[in-house]
Amino acid sequence: MTIGEPISRLDGPAKVTGAARYAADQYVAGQLYGVFVGSTVPAGAVERIDVSDALQEPGVFRVLTAADMPRLHPDFDAVTVPPLATRFVPMQGNEIHHTGQPVAMVLAQTLEAAEAAAERVSVAYRRAPFVVPDTASVEEPAPDSGYRLMGDVTFRKGDAVEELAHAPVRAGGSYVQPSRHNNPMEPSAILAAWADDRLTVYDSVQHVYAVQSTLAAVFGLQPAHVRVIAPHTGGGFGAKAYIWPHEILTAMAAKVCGRPVKLVLTRAEMYTVVGYQPRMVQEVRLGADAAGHLTAVVHAADNVTSMTDDYIEFGSAPSKALYATPTIALDQRVRRGHVNIPTFMRSPIDGPGTWALGSAMDELAHALGQDPLVLRLANYAETDPGDGRPWSSKKLREAYEEGARRFGWRERPRGGTRDGDWLIGCGLADCTQGQFRFPSQARVRLKDDGTALVEAGYVDIGAGSTTIFPQIAADVLGLEPTAVTGVSGDSDLPFAGPTYGSGTTIGMGAAVQDAARKVVAHLAELAGWPAEGVQAREGQLHHQGSSRAFGDLMRQAGTRELVGEGAFALPGNAFADAGDATYSTRTFGVMFVEVGVDPELGLLRLRRATGVYSAGRIINPRTARSQMIGGVVWGWGMAAMEASRYEPVLGRWLSPDLAGVALPVNADIPPDIDIAFVDEFDKHAGPLGAKGIGELSATGVAAAVANAVFDATGRRIRELPITPEKLLESH
Repeated sequence: MTIGEPISRLDGPAKVTGAARYAADQYVAGQLYGVFVGSTVPAGAVERIDVSDALQEPGVFRVLTAADMPRLHPDFDAVTVPPLATRFVPMQGNEIHHTGQPVAMVLAQTLEAAEAAAERVSVAYRRAPFVVPDTASVEEPAPDSGYRLMGDVTFRKGDAVEELAHAPVRAGGSYVQPSRHNNPMEPSAILAAWADDRLTVYDSVQHVYAVQSTLAAVFGLQPAHVRVIAPHTGGGFGAKAYIWPHEILTAMAAKVCGRPVKLVLTRAEMYTVVGYQPRMVQEVRLGADAAGHLTAVVHAADNVTSMTDDYIEFGSAPSKALYATPTIALDQRVRRGHVNIPTFMRSPIDGPGTWALGSAMDELAHALGQDPLVLRLANYAETDPGDGRPWSSKKLREAYEEGARRFGWRERPRGGTRDGDWLIGCGLADCTQGQFRFPSQARVRLKDDGTALVEAGYVDIGAGSTTIFPQIAADVLGLEPTAVTGVSGDSDLPFAGPTYGSGTTIGMGAAVQDAARKVVAHLAELAGWPAEGVQAREGQLHHQGSSRAFGDLMRQAGTRELVGEGAFALPGNAFADAGDATYSTRTFGVMFVEVGVDPELGLLRLRRATGVYSAGRIINPRTARSQMIGGVVWGWGMAAMEASRYEPVLGRWLSPDLAGVALPVNADIPPDIDIAFVDEFDKHAGPLGAKGIGELSATGVAAAVANAVFDATGRRIRELPITPEKLLESH
């Protein structure tokens, strides 16, 4: 058995030695380097562009403007949002919707020449008044927004507003979080090359097949005429989940100039060309009886979005998923402004939602004079609070108990104890994440030398997919994981679902398991044994005390290779679902933190953290623990450091780089991060019994930190990040 073993990353050596090649590392003979010229105004239109000076730069091949770009093929009208991030494609006209929007593209023999020439492109604009998104009016999302499919814009269970008005105990408030950007280590990059009517792209993405179908539609091609390759993706976090304009424009540029074109977004362009987590304002009001049983949950959330599309961050979702309550009222709204469109960011929906709801629950606990854990246990949801369906699996009670024991929650000192200059506080919050499932296919090849290949077009964004899928195959085949190699990230391989939505392991893992089992069935057929009565162990097939080596069986049959084609399909051949429709599928957990606050300097430090999770079967405890620690770091950045500010006078992002944005580093994170999982198998999620964990890991952390700050100082912080000016005693 290899499932459940803490196997080291199989792709680790390639990554730490530099052998792994990312999109920007690719080279095609004759390629040109592309650099965007971005709009310097947030609203208006391009009146004219003068490229004559730029063309004088040595090495410049061409400067493309909207007039040079091919028009979108009518097939593009059928592409939906998502997988498109936005329907608006720059350089198809002259209208400007946000600062940094591409208005021209320089192509040169070297990157340095392209960058120098881009500075020499002269653009004249017709300026127009712009709308600051943070202070824009709150409006209902447009009916045609593709993002409405992600959740309920309005949800009602009973009359929560009426119940809240008469509740004996009420708590809550307005909880604000700023926009913040993904900042993966690898910026988005693409290399596009045409050969007649066939297009090949190397792309930094989270789903190669969405890029394939979208680019095919852009040019009116058959999808089979577009090949997308992504052997390694250096972090995604959601910014590489959907298809962005730079991918379309680069393929267009290569078509126009008849040469391969490589485009690597600068760090500043990662703030303006792709998306980010939007600023959110969430109003959460809770009502309870004197014993602490919830009677009403009212949650209204709004987020900033662009002028061209309504992205919706469904932060209200946890309020109909976490606690048993007879009445619920949820509303989602948007604030439209002249800014690029937001997108998924690690733990979308539930990450922002648990910040607001987890804070309000802590406020309710203090209003009741109850321990926050006692309050949660009193409102434990045995079934889905929104619709009453049973859970596909849920062991949150066990997670509460194990987490409290490991952290020492019941023995903790209460409120503002001192350690020298530091005030010490403890806080907790619930973690949860919705789950998606995607159909996937896989091919497993067993060689007569006892090695195997797993082939599928999944993308590994650093989470460990290229380890756990070979690990699953090895478990079925009875091989060492190092004997199995994963081949992935290529649209020519069997179809794989996207690497987002916490659905990769559920679907892709089941497909690999199915393919490997079919290989074992082939071996059983060669041996003349019944497939249901055999076991594969240590390179041999076993049946009722007899055994045959894989290689002997295959050579006797005159074959060097056995192939199994596996699949995980959804009911009705759907592209995605949220699990078996008769059950509600989620992951759960609890986060305990201890913080230190220096009230004289306004400093906040994380001292220790404990997270315990109910997340189905854990395929690899080592990679899973790494994911969860990464999520705690991510959540700490959200709670205490990260903010992308929109400058309201100039209409642009401030500090669009890594120099002016605070991000967690090693010195910010203590070694004492304790992670554990309860033993669980979710048979309704899929045949593996596993669920997704990468997004769950970052939920609940921000609320736990804010609750710990209140415990330490008595100061309730309702706006993130918790920076020094909010903690100073004189504030």
